[in-house]
Amino acid sequence: MRKSRSCAGVWACSVTDAPRIAIAGAGSIGCFVGGVLMQAGFDLRFLARSRLINAVADTGLHLTGYDGLNLHLTGVEISDDPALVLSGADLVLVCVKSGDTEDMGRLIAAHAAGAQVISLQNGVANAASLRAVLPGWDVRAAMVPFNVVSTMPGHYHRATSGDILVETGPLPELTTPRLTWRAVENIEAVQWGKLLINLGNALNALADMPLLDQLQDRAWRRLMADQMAEALRVLKAAGITPAKVATVAPHMIPHILRLPTPLFRVIAAGMLTIDAQARSSMWDDLTQGRTTEVDALQGAIMHLADRYGRQAPLNARIRALIRAAEQAGKGPPGLTPQEIRR
Repeated sequence: MRKSRSCAGVWACSVTDAPRIAIAGAGSIGCFVGGVLMQAGFDLRFLARSRLINAVADTGLHLTGYDGLNLHLTGVEISDDPALVLSGADLVLVCVKSGDTEDMGRLIAAHAAGAQVISLQNGVANAASLRAVLPGWDVRAAMVPFNVVSTMPGHYHRATSGDILVETGPLPELTTPRLTWRAVENIEAVQWGKLLINLGNALNALADMPLLDQLQDRAWRRLMADQMAEALRVLKAAGITPAKVATVAPHMIPHILRLPTPLFRVIAAGMLTIDAQARSSMWDDLTQGRTTEVDALQGAIMHLADRYGRQAPLNARIRALIRAAEQAGKGPPGLTPQEIRR
């Protein structure tokens, strides 16, 4: 562990004996989490692509949030050189897309010997993929519940609430005034609970509309509910009990989504804080012409359905529409619920 510098800004802080942290894959989540830790006094390095490196070099890293957060960070150590970023790291936070997990694991093995590794990725299989590449390493699964929107290169806005949950075991103290980390015993069940929520990412990408607006529309909520109910039936067949990641149990969420809009608004107000800028990471992927994580979400449900002799036609339909949008390369297609069900 290394001594880190003190910092000044929205709050005063001084972190001693703090780990050197590498953000492996500085996208929306990586930049937001890393930036908040950096502001709190931790020693951070970011592994990123050239587009982000150039933006941060020009304007710094700008973080905002639904809770009034407004940080502008300069002096950010950011590079596309994995040896420079990963070497000497005590802790690596893996934030790449699921399809890049094994490649990132090999880079960590080559450059960050002895580091603790935490996966902050969507899906349920990434920690296992990292452990396969990093046998004997301390690799932890985690769940990030909140949404981060990139409004422009170098600017990241947290649009929803929630604490980061990490697989139990020894961890450095990472909680800051703006970001809480909590250890949990049942991280796999938590990840399945989050996957059910994340099935909505594809619908938000296909809709091409703010998530808050989408949730005000009962036709969209019914489609979300039908997709989640289908996934819950598949998980039941597989003997998987997803944990509660909102304030209600997963099996209750489809019923809440189907409620008339005035009643839904009352109940949803106590479940999640969300602002008008929230959109899914999959929407951002289609906007930027990137491959999405639909295989780690809808694809995971389809895999279980095949394995246990069940059907998941709605999840399959939504996956196919996302794949078509990726191949078309024209961004989010702006479909209606009726077009998706067709």
